[in-house]
Amino acid sequence: MKRLVFAAVAAIAVSASAEMKVGVVDLMVLIRNHPNYDSNKELLTSTDKDYKKKLDEIKSDGEALQEEGRKLAEQLRSPMLADKAKADVEKRLMEIQQKLMGIEQQYRNEAVRCRQDLQDLEARLLKTTTDDLRKRIAKLAEEKGYDFVFDKTATPFSKAEYDVTDDMLSAMNVDPKTAKGRDEGK
Repeated sequence: MKRLVFAAVAAIAVSASAEMKVGVVDLMVLIRNHPNYDSNKELLTSTDKDYKKKLDEIKSDGEALQEEGRKLAEQLRSPMLADKAKADVEKRLMEIQQKLMGIEQQYRNEAVRCRQDLQDLEARLLKTTTDDLRKRIAKLAEEKGYDFVFDKTATPFSKAEYDVTDDMLSAMNVDPKTAKGRDEGK
C-alpha cells in the first residue's frame, strides 16, 4: 500500500512539473541477472542439502532405535522368557521409548532451526543484492538525469518508454535480450 501511495504522490509531482524525468525497472529481472544470483542460489541449495543431511542422520538414529525396539518386543512375546529377563526387556523398551521421544523432539527442533537459518540466509543474500541494485540504479539515474526510478510492481501502470530495465541490465554487463526471467513474470 505504501508503494502505491508513494507512486501516486510521485505521479502528481510528475504531472505538476513536466521537466521531471521518471523511469521504472523490473527489480525481479535485475535480481535474477545480478552477478551474485547464481552463487547465492548455489549457496542456498548447498546449505539446504547440508541441513537435510543433518536431519536424515537424526532420522536414521531414530529408525535404528525403532528397529531395536521391535526386536525387543519380539523377545517379549516369547513364552520361554523368564520373569527377570522379561522385566529387563520391558525396562529396556521403556528406555528406548523415552529416547525415541527425545529424538523426535530433537528432529522437530533441528528442522525448525534449519528452516529459520535458511530463511535468514536467503533474506541476507537478497538484502545484499537489492542494496547493490539500489546503488546501481542511483548511479544510472544520476548519469541519465532521472528524478525518480520506481520498481514496476510499485506502479499500477507505466508506459513502456519509461522502462529502464534494459539500461540497467546493460550497465550490469548483461545482454537484455538474453536476460533471465524476462518472460517469467508475465
